[in-house]
Amino acid sequence: MYLGIADRMQKEITALAPSTMKIGINAPPERKYSVWIGGSMLASLSYFQQMCISKQEYDESGPSIVHRMCF
Repeated sequence: MYLGIADRMQKEITALAPSTMKIGINAPPERKYSVWIGGSMLASLSYFQQMCISKQEYDESGPSIVHRMCF
């Protein structure tokens, strides 16, 4: 997260939420590695290769293949 964003989110969400609701923002220091950890987990899946789009498939179909295969 950007510097100060956790405090800002806390303040803005607290203002929007009912006063009876406790709001907490979790911003652990290791969050800067979250994207890499998620990518590593995705690549470790047994069906990851089936999710990949080859250059040949992309060249044949163009960017629309991403929407067909991923959404």
